[in-house]
Amino acid sequence: MPWLEILLAGMVAMLTGLDRTALLQVMISRPIVAAPLTGLILGDLQSGLAIGLMTELLWLTRIPVGAAIPPDDTQIAVGATTLVIVFGPLWGYAGPGLLILALLIAMPLGKAGQWLDHLARSQNGRLQKRAEQILATGDYAQVERLHWQGVGHFAFASLITYLVIVTAGAVALYFLAPVFLSMLQDHSGWLRLVFPLSGIAVILSSMNISRTLTLFGASFTTAILMLWLA
Repeated sequence: MPWLEILLAGMVAMLTGLDRTALLQVMISRPIVAAPLTGLILGDLQSGLAIGLMTELLWLTRIPVGAAIPPDDTQIAVGATTLVIVFGPLWGYAGPGLLILALLIAMPLGKAGQWLDHLARSQNGRLQKRAEQILATGDYAQVERLHWQGVGHFAFASLITYLVIVTAGAVALYFLAPVFLSMLQDHSGWLRLVFPLSGIAVILSSMNISRTLTLFGASFTTAILMLWLA
């Protein structure tokens, strides 16, 4: 078992997970960044970039703001990349069909991140009440420790989500790959197109623009015309 690669990807999972809400927020938590970063560290940037591209559009309009907590797209991207790069070669699987299967496996498992994020926020709510009581005593060092403890809750939630996706995903990949991989390989070109098209549909449905269908039709016709002229 390639434990070092799993550990390195876990470190990426914690770093990018903290970027979602707890620290920095420089957008390395976005799948388009998190997946290629994981691929780069694991030695396969191309696979990470492909997974990041397929994942990004699906979650572009679903970000963790306020009380809205979507499934953890960051760990879906990191976990799916790990499944492809680490466990695919381990069992002799490769190709674009593997990318699609790993992503399809990881996506529902991202719900674990949603639940763990709720749990981390609940724990941090208790820390906030303790901090308010301690502030009255003037013990600012203790308040700072509580702050970093809250950050640790988010890091731990990200790591556990990653481990759930990788562990359960590896088991699912082991049993599902012999059944579905050949079919996915045969139709991988069309299936890879489904992800960006679905993402575009999600974005269009959330746009506050009248005549959205007209806009989409005009854009599609323009793209076809440009391809024809080229």
